[in-house]
Amino acid sequence: MPASPQQSRPDLLGLTSDELDLFVQAVGQPRYRARQLFSWLHRGASFEEMTDLPRALRDRLIQLATAGSLVVVARDDAPGGSAKFAFRTADGHVIETVLIPHRGRTTVCVSSQIGCAFGCAFCATGQQGLTRSLRAGEIIEQVVRVQRAVSPTRVSNIVFMGMGEPLANYGAVLKAVSLLNSEHGLGIGARHIAISTCGLPKEIRRLADEGLQIALAISLHGATDAVREQLVPLTRKHPIAEVMAAARYYAGKTGRKLAFEYVVVPGVNDTPEQANRLAALLRGLPSMVNVIPRNPIDSSARPDPGAAFGFAHLLEDRGIAAVVRRSRGAEVLGACGQLSSRHPAKERAGRDESRPARIWR
Repeated sequence: MPASPQQSRPDLLGLTSDELDLFVQAVGQPRYRARQLFSWLHRGASFEEMTDLPRALRDRLIQLATAGSLVVVARDDAPGGSAKFAFRTADGHVIETVLIPHRGRTTVCVSSQIGCAFGCAFCATGQQGLTRSLRAGEIIEQVVRVQRAVSPTRVSNIVFMGMGEPLANYGAVLKAVSLLNSEHGLGIGARHIAISTCGLPKEIRRLADEGLQIALAISLHGATDAVREQLVPLTRKHPIAEVMAAARYYAGKTGRKLAFEYVVVPGVNDTPEQANRLAALLRGLPSMVNVIPRNPIDSSARPDPGAAFGFAHLLEDRGIAAVVRRSRGAEVLGACGQLSSRHPAKERAGRDESRPARIWR
């Protein structure tokens, strides 16, 4: 597909403060304009709305660049306040993003790729394959657009748990984290940003060495290679021992507690044997397990949390901290594993990664 005029122009929303500084100097503007631009861009403003910039500069910016590239094509609201957004990219693809308000926090679950290459068995995104990775500007623009939609409520947390594998798009994701963290933009603290991965050991170790205070969640979904491979094909390349070694390295290097995501597939990965093996894997590692009911891809069906609660109790009985994560937004295909851009007209928006809910006996 040939590049559109919009695609051929730089997206200023994806530039760092230093890159914007170079840009404004290149167009003959004083350096302080970069700070003004950065602030406006991260509020979701168009060039026309940047009223403290000279008219001539705004006209020139319209010709030279874009202030973001995503278009909101749909929004679906679920009971409880969650909302699923569908965005169309400049090259015509659809990505999905979810807003999750819960217990005083306003979280945005962002996508990092269009589709996913890793093919996890329970995930609609994985079943559609990978189209391409998103650029940093496309990642943060999801947050910027949602923030504008919910203003004056402030987005407080970001989770990279939407479409795609964040660590397979390492450079763009880390740049997006830096931009989201900037005090001149949205100013979201590093400890309020979480990245989820299906388990790329080299990238987990690399992330540990970055010196960031972001949270890491590892999608495990099985406690033995034989079981995990049924659900996460990546296990053939990176067995559990390799993933867990990287996890322990991350915990030791950062001092942060790890989260392990565990989608329960009844009769496959929720047996007492799997609970025993998982407890052995996690013993001595500062961590918690987010136990997730498997969500159906068909919106007419409902998730059954019974097996998830049962497995969480098995883990607690073995001394492992476990919570069952409530799936908010399933009514609009917005819960864990339900994101897909195959049918944007019918399934019109993002994904839910709700805050874990404690198990009550």
